[in-house]
Amino acid sequence: MAKKYIIEGGYPLKGKVTPNGNKNAALPILAATILTDEEVTLRNVPNIEDVNIMIKILGELGKKIEKIDEHCYKFSGIVTSNSINSELGRKIRTSILFVGPMLARIGEIELPPPGGDVIGRRRLDTHFLALSKLGSSVDVTSTFKLTANKLVGKDIFLDEASVTGTENAVMAAVLAEGQTILMNAASEPHVQDLCNLLNQMGAKIDGIGSNILKITGVPKLHGTDFTIGMDFMEVGSLIGLAAVTRSEMEILNCQPENMNMARLTFGKLGIRWETDGKSIFIPGHQELKVQSDIGGMIPKIDDAPWPGFPPDLMSIVIVTATQVEGTVLVFEKMFESRMFFVDKLVSMGAKIILCDPHRAVISGPAHLRGTTLTSPDIRAGMALVIAALCAEGKSTIHNVIQIERGYENLPAKLQSLGAHISVEED
Repeated sequence: MAKKYIIEGGYPLKGKVTPNGNKNAALPILAATILTDEEVTLRNVPNIEDVNIMIKILGELGKKIEKIDEHCYKFSGIVTSNSINSELGRKIRTSILFVGPMLARIGEIELPPPGGDVIGRRRLDTHFLALSKLGSSVDVTSTFKLTANKLVGKDIFLDEASVTGTENAVMAAVLAEGQTILMNAASEPHVQDLCNLLNQMGAKIDGIGSNILKITGVPKLHGTDFTIGMDFMEVGSLIGLAAVTRSEMEILNCQPENMNMARLTFGKLGIRWETDGKSIFIPGHQELKVQSDIGGMIPKIDDAPWPGFPPDLMSIVIVTATQVEGTVLVFEKMFESRMFFVDKLVSMGAKIILCDPHRAVISGPAHLRGTTLTSPDIRAGMALVIAALCAEGKSTIHNVIQIERGYENLPAKLQSLGAHISVEED
């Protein structure tokens, strides 16, 4: 059933909110349950569409799944299939994450080209190059077929610091014969979460959190009980929301240590917050003003691999900047289609010049007006929700499935803070 959000903007929010588990950690961690037949208990699993599809795929591959509660699952048993359902596989990009563990356990897998957000080309070459180094062969037709008689550790230098490419390589290498040194590896918190899980299962991974991972293969992995970390993308979204609605908000148990670069970046827009090491407190009615570079120069906000500013928060920063006094240049380096949603903000009254697919100049503050919108992807969709909540009047947002793929129970969470948002059939 298609749904839409009806939002009445212009109301301040207030309250405490707890973010959900990290979607980008849950997805590879779910795939990693293939690496053992023993029972793996996962906690703080976000109840969102992408995660639910991954769990369905695991069931179709033969894993036994026991749902303990809304955010806790137990996985056990052997894999009985080497093929991923084309309909399910095409719904999410992260179906590709099954490749590494499937090659490690049964030596083969066939899957359709992965789906997911349309935010520009998202190459898979890094995955296949790394897995080929470990001993797999790749046959690309209408589907992807990968096989491996035996995986053997190698020194691998990734051609880009791909998050999912790193995760696939790590999951294959933990059961490969000998040592793998993975260089130019991604080091995001969700990659660290995966590596910590694997070590709990008996893997030998050194260098977690760095760009060089040393992986010594082991004959088998065992079961474990693991809690997935908090979603720092949701935390960043809530910070942007609090700022533009001039709201006082406390984000509980949100691992503030993951927000260091976000703190510097939002700081360029005059946004400040306090932390006790566990939670983040954002005061209301902050003076939102662009902090010029030395000499009064226009500052630049750009994304980069971890520990740089996350690409997934660029959409949030863009909508936040529309409410800030001054001018800022936003430079999205990774995805050439991510910024096209700014046309929707312009239709609401935002003062944005889209220079090219990667750069936009934003001047504020702009008086936003409610309108009818369609969510193009997860993060842009959340950015539109934020824009609608600070705009004057009513907004209608269609295609909200693209938002709910990444944010669990969003309307109820926002309602608890005082937001005027409702859900209707579309």
